[in-house]
Amino acid sequence: MEGSQIAYFTMEIGLKASIPTYSGGLGVLAGDTIKSAADLNVPMVCMTMMYHQGYFTQGFDGHWQTAEPTIWNPREELKLLPNKVRVEIEGRTIQVQAWKYVVEGIQGHEVPVYFLDTDIEGNSEWDRSLTSRLYGGDHWFRMCQEIVLGIGGVKMLRELNIQVDKYHMNEGHAAFLTLELRKDAEEDDHEVDAEEYQLIRKECVFTTHTPVPAGHDAFEAEWVQRALGNQCDLASLNSYEDGRLNMTLLAMNHSAFINGVAKKHGQVAREMFPGYQINAITNGVHAQTWTSPHIRRLFDDYIAGWREDNYMLRYSLNIPDKEVWHAHEAAKEDLVRMLADKTGKRWIRGC
Repeated sequence: MEGSQIAYFTMEIGLKASIPTYSGGLGVLAGDTIKSAADLNVPMVCMTMMYHQGYFTQGFDGHWQTAEPTIWNPREELKLLPNKVRVEIEGRTIQVQAWKYVVEGIQGHEVPVYFLDTDIEGNSEWDRSLTSRLYGGDHWFRMCQEIVLGIGGVKMLRELNIQVDKYHMNEGHAAFLTLELRKDAEEDDHEVDAEEYQLIRKECVFTTHTPVPAGHDAFEAEWVQRALGNQCDLASLNSYEDGRLNMTLLAMNHSAFINGVAKKHGQVAREMFPGYQINAITNGVHAQTWTSPHIRRLFDDYIAGWREDNYMLRYSLNIPDKEVWHAHEAAKEDLVRMLADKTGKRWIRGC
């Protein structure tokens, strides 16, 4: 097998605009995490979902926003692998394939990203649609998508012969992966004992993002039973609340380390889920992605090593104000030019 890895599971990931498998902050953070891992030579792989129609393309009909499918060709960005795994939902077998994209860090370290895809000949039309659109469909559809991500993702890692030390769940969407880990133990002893449960917890890390109850997925108990049947001992999960499987509880109950995404968010999360030790790691960004070419060149001239160590950016205070202003002006010119190209209108640049 390949060397041991951290497997980062995320429902969406924003690597670049031409791979539209993200909708907002959660995906952008995931993309920045992967890029930073590549820069820092962290042994990591990412498991996510392929969305053939993206999230949506925004338009306007003169009065209201419209949402249209995003048109893109994954073959222009990703490599389709020959490997396939099978996921069982409602007793039927769904084939899952994977597309690969490699993020290369500044020192050449590579972090592969695998996009799971059910749009395969032989799957039913409905099953093929599970990877059609991000956050599309109803709650049943969402639950089935999350089964593909969690259970299918673990199976795909094994199919690809990737040894995993840690499973990092980026929000509760990926929590079904814990059922696949439990299934291994149940196949050995027919039930997960306390020692095996602690071993699973040591393998898992969980990051929660949402500070309001409505943002935490929960699925009706009968839905979970209907979808997964006897694939694992669902009654032993201790993650049901008001008759629903709470995906955040499922993730937290199987993770030795849990964190929020800001100091205040950590505090709010502890109040939402009393009894859990929830740490806080403030969200960061991948600086190279979010600085304009003009500012990057300025940093290159004055701050050696900033790409390798973003903490070096504290020395930006030493850059002459005049040069910062010139770089700012050039970036604004680019923005005005882009707006004119997209809208066909002339824009007047302000200060």
